[in-house]
Amino acid sequence: MTAPASPLRLGVNIDHVATIRNARGGEHPDPVRAAEIVAQAGGNGITVHLREDRRHIRDEDLARVLAATGLPLNLEMAATDEMVDIALRHRPHAACIVPERREERTTEGGLDAAGQHNRLAPLVSRLADAGIRVSLFIAPEPRQIEAAMALRAPVVELHTGEYAHATGGDVAIQLKRIAEMAALAAKNGIEPHAGHGLTYDNVQPIAAIPQLAELNIGHYLIGEAIFCGLEASVRKMRELMDAVR
Repeated sequence: MTAPASPLRLGVNIDHVATIRNARGGEHPDPVRAAEIVAQAGGNGITVHLREDRRHIRDEDLARVLAATGLPLNLEMAATDEMVDIALRHRPHAACIVPERREERTTEGGLDAAGQHNRLAPLVSRLADAGIRVSLFIAPEPRQIEAAMALRAPVVELHTGEYAHATGGDVAIQLKRIAEMAALAAKNGIEPHAGHGLTYDNVQPIAAIPQLAELNIGHYLIGEAIFCGLEASVRKMRELMDAVR
């Protein structure tokens, strides 16, 4: 008999609460309040992306969000010395290294861990030595899994953007890629997560992949919160994920 899949964690990215706040300045809406609501609604973690241009979360938000709940904080960050220094100062539970370009609206594609090994290796080591769990946000490709193994990253987050934007027969193709890479990562001792572009309509096939341990979802949940409230949007996503696990 096949063992049942383990519970799937939901990490909620609260960046866009800060984006709305920053549009007019001031303190409202407060991302700390969003973190508290996520905890009440059944979220398992908080994700924030501190960008070079500080368009979302700002430096002073990090300590406040860390202190707001008992949930683990996942800090998305570019592979720069500045961001590593900030991570070492705040000591989040996890640091997810992502590609970052100033002109992009959101993170586009996965990190080329295979092509940037020499740049990433010392950064990964510094974070790991400080007790921070390192994750690499990568495309679902064998060479990127192999690079994560070489870098000794304990976690990879598989980019689901191509799946989320696929149509017709391409949906099944992209889903198969993600499932195969989640299995490959798990087989090699790496915990696979997934995220990007996930919605109520497309989350369940991803959530059903048994090796996945966590989904990170942000923009969609914040958008739905406009209509139904953040607690309700998180609870509905949680229910959809649980229904297939």
